[in-house]
Amino acid sequence: MHRPKTYTLDEAQKRMERYCAYQERCHQEVTKKLYAMRMIPEARDKIIVHLLEHNFLNEERFTKTFVLGKFRIKKWGRKRLELELKIREISAYNIKLAFKEISDAEYLETFNQLAEKKVAQIKESNLQKKRKKLADYLLYRGWETHLVYDKVNELI
Repeated sequence: MHRPKTYTLDEAQKRMERYCAYQERCHQEVTKKLYAMRMIPEARDKIIVHLLEHNFLNEERFTKTFVLGKFRIKKWGRKRLELELKIREISAYNIKLAFKEISDAEYLETFNQLAEKKVAQIKESNLQKKRKKLADYLLYRGWETHLVYDKVNELI
């Protein structure tokens, strides 16, 4: 029968250092990983404290990186970003700080480009269906409803 691998405190600590150095992580991801490694609660706490002290784990840095990455690459709006961060148990203070990294001009420019690109891709002759498809797409991406419906009415 297959036995799950067990780790000493030092092995687990080194492994988590590599895990956090590879990509920004939030506390929840690290805790889940340690739980999956079958570490006891005292060891998990000790490792998390070590990661925080040595700056491998930084919630503020994670939040800023996450927001800028998902906004610039996946074109997510503030609603979707906020939801995803709340799922990861990020504080409202850190979310607010991260949103300050995105200027209003850049936010609106990205929204307009995304909407215009999508409207050109929708091959629908029925105007009502075309409006709905565009609105659903933008709302799913997390853009604010007032922006979405104003843009839909403007473009179609």
